[in-house]
Amino acid sequence: MKRINEIFYSLQGEGYNTGTAAVFVRFSGCNLQCHFCDTDHHSGTVMSERQIIEAIMQYPLAPLVVLTGGEPSLFIDHDFVALLKHYTGKRIAIETNGTNPLPDNIDWVTLSPKGAYQGGDTFPLLIDRCDELKVVYTGQPLDGYFKIQATHRFLQPCYCADPELRNANLQATIQAALADPRWRLSLQTHRLLGIR
Repeated sequence: MKRINEIFYSLQGEGYNTGTAAVFVRFSGCNLQCHFCDTDHHSGTVMSERQIIEAIMQYPLAPLVVLTGGEPSLFIDHDFVALLKHYTGKRIAIETNGTNPLPDNIDWVTLSPKGAYQGGDTFPLLIDRCDELKVVYTGQPLDGYFKIQATHRFLQPCYCADPELRNANLQATIQAALADPRWRLSLQTHRLLGIR
């Protein structure tokens, strides 16, 4: 049984797979307390693995399942990922803060370390390689992130409710990407489009 915040079909709004149709399985619960998190960890429905698979199968056209949260690595294991792959036939991606080990049968790992933020620095980073590294940028030093082996590196401006601060984060992120082209800019296009 797993506590699920929501399962929905949309377009991936961030990073390398931006624009890709996907089923998002948002787990409720995290081991960190980042101030900018967009998940309500106090709500959710307890679901069996079978119920989760049945919910995913309502969207047969999606080529991708994105395990997100919260922190999905707290709730999954190799067997669960194998079941998802077997019954859905879809690629399985995860968005993780990297503070827990991951099963070895995940197809795409998006690592978004949170150690640079108050509330996100509670646990050490345990993952040192990923398909894509997505850094939520607030002006922090970036050199330490190059210890992580990543095929793709993205800087994403930290979203906040205050429009002036949000724009300042965006401008700082643009300048950081221009100053070091090893980084690519990632925007939360789902927010810009008004979709989930």
